[in-house]
Amino acid sequence: MTRPFRLGTTSVRANGVDLGIESFGRADDPLVLLVGGTTMLSWPDALCERLASGGRHVVRYDLRDSGASTTLDPQNPAYDLRDLAADAAALVEVLGAETAHLGGVGVGGMVAQVAALDHPDMFSALTLVGTRPVAPGPVDEDLPDHDPVVMGALFSRPLPDWTDRDAVAAFAAAGAELLGNDPEEVWETAVRIWDRTPSGDPAVHQANQLGMVFSRIDCAPRWRGRLVELDVPALVVHGRADPFFPVGNGEVLAAEVPGARLLVLDDMGTALRHAAADRVSAAMLGL
Repeated sequence: MTRPFRLGTTSVRANGVDLGIESFGRADDPLVLLVGGTTMLSWPDALCERLASGGRHVVRYDLRDSGASTTLDPQNPAYDLRDLAADAAALVEVLGAETAHLGGVGVGGMVAQVAALDHPDMFSALTLVGTRPVAPGPVDEDLPDHDPVVMGALFSRPLPDWTDRDAVAAFAAAGAELLGNDPEEVWETAVRIWDRTPSGDPAVHQANQLGMVFSRIDCAPRWRGRLVELDVPALVVHGRADPFFPVGNGEVLAAEVPGARLLVLDDMGTALRHAAADRVSAAMLGL
């Protein structure tokens, strides 16, 4: 069955790179641009469809070195956080919009924060999901860091054969509950990510599944002290069951972005659950 409002997947050239995008809704409706974290599938189909049903042109996209976007060498990225932020701003122009409501999940939320700060005229609203106001690496003292017990269990597991589709999906699903996520949804997403990976190279598959490339890019200088400059309606969504970026990160982020609304989802971990689509889309449409 054809999904309502879904226009299909393609790639576009923006800021000198090809970015894989998928569109929902009418092109003349206000644009909601959703940054992948790292692939576009971090934004559930149901959420995109709800936003499109609410009168928005929704475009979700893959960050560089993931999905259908330009993939060169995920182990040695030759770009930085500012380049990823510039990609988002350039994509608004390529899509023919004057401004966009920008959303980011996880590491995509970091990209979204910097994009809104570096290119304030391009973005009219901001949604930040399961993220924090500092880059990967040592965390500020007032921000809760990764849960050490969960991280120990998560990263002590043997890695799968990244070229084996079923093994990769099983690996992802087995770690889902540790991260507060739904194993069936995680299995499905892992399979879809695997199918979209443009190369048989194990390193590329691993980068697509785990977002490892983001930890290797230069995220300097810090941007947390600039959050007070943001002058757009903002929504911070965070899972109370998130052990990777515990909920205190979302609480601090909402407190430091002027006027931001905080939406805490009790049954959410690191990933947006399909069941949350109605509640999150309503909050986003209300900005």
